[in-house]
Amino acid sequence: MIFENEGTPISYDDVGTGNAVLFIHGHPFDRTMWAPQVQSIRWKYRAISPDLRGYGQSSLGSETVNTQENMAEDQVRLLDYLSVERACIVGLSMGGQIAMEFARAFPNRTAAAVFAATFAQAETPEGVVQRNRTADRILSEGIALPGCELLSSLIGPASLKRQPLIASRVYQMICATDPAGAAAALRGRAKRRDYRVSLTQIRVPCMIVVGTDDAHSTIDEAQVMHAAIPDSRLEIFPKIGHMPNLEDEDRFNRRLHEFLGTVSW
Repeated sequence: MIFENEGTPISYDDVGTGNAVLFIHGHPFDRTMWAPQVQSIRWKYRAISPDLRGYGQSSLGSETVNTQENMAEDQVRLLDYLSVERACIVGLSMGGQIAMEFARAFPNRTAAAVFAATFAQAETPEGVVQRNRTADRILSEGIALPGCELLSSLIGPASLKRQPLIASRVYQMICATDPAGAAAALRGRAKRRDYRVSLTQIRVPCMIVVGTDDAHSTIDEAQVMHAAIPDSRLEIFPKIGHMPNLEDEDRFNRRLHEFLGTVSW
């Protein structure tokens, strides 16, 4: 389905009925990364999964810098279009930071939140340089080669050994990403705010998920978030990397169902 977001077509799936769960994918993926979770919850909840602008089947628009604020605003416009008052926001990696921005900017629209394989700090000066350098490279070379180099850090070694086809699935998403969209998001992510203070203001149920073998977010960073958010729960997945929802679908789905059962919509 397509939502015309101020002239920019945004592609999304909307299945199931009941209270709404909004899934926000990470970089450089698309909405299909959430397929196991959408299929798992659709019998009890309304699962909404958009492609962020510049990813999947969504257009980028005119932006060369796509900030966390812009992408969170896109999500609330989609909820407005779908007549959804409040939703549980589920985000992974960059999507987790967009979920943090959503919870900060739109607390009345946030029924609950899941922050998976992500962290709350602002970008470091070195990280700003690296993200902008990577954006330049993607625009120059395309996304296939940088994405191939990134792949081994996205999936834990044990998961790669146990389920090697995960690598193919993830790489297909990467290669389908518009280089301009990926570059704009990288430049926007370099400008993101520090969410550690705003996390302390969250007053809805939250779950934090991290894998012990995640190369991009650490248990220490997850514990910082857990300590900041009142009454949050922390789930640590042993021998899992940066894609816990794909590397251990069953466990992620069980934890998600348990968590959603605690939400007062």
